[in-house]
Amino acid sequence: MSFTVAIIGRPNVGKSTLFNRLVGKKLALVDDTPGVTRDRREGEASISSLNFRVIDTAGLEERFDDSLEGRMRRQTEIALAEADVALMLIDARTGITPLDKHFAGWLRKSETPVILVANKCEGKAGMPGLMESFSLGLGEPVALSAEHGEGMAELFDVLLPFEKQDGEGDEDDEEKPLQLAIVGRPNAGKSTLVNHLIGEDRMLTGPEAGVTRDAIAVEWNYEGRAIKLVDTAGLRKKARVQKKLEKLSVADSLRVIRMAEVVVLMVDAEETFEKQDLTIAAHVIEEGRALVIAVNKWDTVKDRQGTLKLIRDRLSISLPQVRGVPVITLSALSGRGVEKLIPAVLEVYELWNTRISTARLNRWLEIMLEQHPPPMAKGRRLKVRYMTQVKARPPTFSLFMSSRGELPESYIRYLINGLREDFKLPAVPIRLFPRTGKNPYADKG
Repeated sequence: MSFTVAIIGRPNVGKSTLFNRLVGKKLALVDDTPGVTRDRREGEASISSLNFRVIDTAGLEERFDDSLEGRMRRQTEIALAEADVALMLIDARTGITPLDKHFAGWLRKSETPVILVANKCEGKAGMPGLMESFSLGLGEPVALSAEHGEGMAELFDVLLPFEKQDGEGDEDDEEKPLQLAIVGRPNAGKSTLVNHLIGEDRMLTGPEAGVTRDAIAVEWNYEGRAIKLVDTAGLRKKARVQKKLEKLSVADSLRVIRMAEVVVLMVDAEETFEKQDLTIAAHVIEEGRALVIAVNKWDTVKDRQGTLKLIRDRLSISLPQVRGVPVITLSALSGRGVEKLIPAVLEVYELWNTRISTARLNRWLEIMLEQHPPPMAKGRRLKVRYMTQVKARPPTFSLFMSSRGELPESYIRYLINGLREDFKLPAVPIRLFPRTGKNPYADKG
């Protein structure tokens, strides 16, 4: 299963009914009596093409002792810690209870992302409870009926960002090879660098541009860390890519960037930082990969300070969306400076995997909103309700707001720049998606 979902909520809100709906079988005992579920129950779930592991939990009770209820609560805490995302269920027909509010507060402090689900929304009886659930501070609720199968498409949409791509995992990523692509213009020294790193002439090299035509992968180990190095064909300007074979090579290199986790862009120090280098760097960022710049042939540079300043200036002007990209100067041929490269790669890889707890994010968001309130729309100020991180690799966030208007791009940049600065996230793309809650009473007269 690609990720884990925990279903959490007070007794008798329909957790086991939703569990059965997701796994497609009546594995969980369902009854109107509160407290039927006592242990964690797991199953393989699916919504359309989305497959995941789901955990049904006992109804949350406010007990912390060794009583049955207290032990049930601890089981729920374990499930929450194991999950990539939690679904907090409320009964929309009953409305928000003090116990719902209590546990919403508990979940907001959790590092596990939480999606609010308003169950029993069939018909109009659940509408007041659906609107009232915004007060829990868990963002826009997903309205569904687990019993009747309504709202599954909406649940699919909010769970989709948690689906892990090939090679993406949790804390056991240490056991999987880090996917590292070496890219750049022709003859920048990519193959020479790979040969130096692995300690053998694995890649064919030479003074001629375009010696490497295929993307060549090499399994390698750096101080106990498995790394999959991929050497790629040189990326020329589109206008110069004419022969069919060369077009295939370029397409292969672009595919490698999409599959990589970290990309090292090799730059020829003798030709400074040209437009094509910036184009490649921008493409790496658009694909959501972590970036490291390796300036090769550094031993031939006379004005090193001036050259480095020129590179940093061009990066800050052309790639302001990823300030702080590491720039490593080296000579792939002699090996001088190469020892600094992989530590920089591992550092940006950790940043690329960063997760920020919902509680920390929303404390930060309050300060940002106070310092610079959102702009006006239709005579009223746009209201930002809540923020959560929906995935890492790269860090991706959802911003829940009112439905009066769209948040300007400039304000989104303000928040992204704040995230980068305050949470120390240089060198990696940050994605922020505003989500507007629709008013269910709109257009009803």
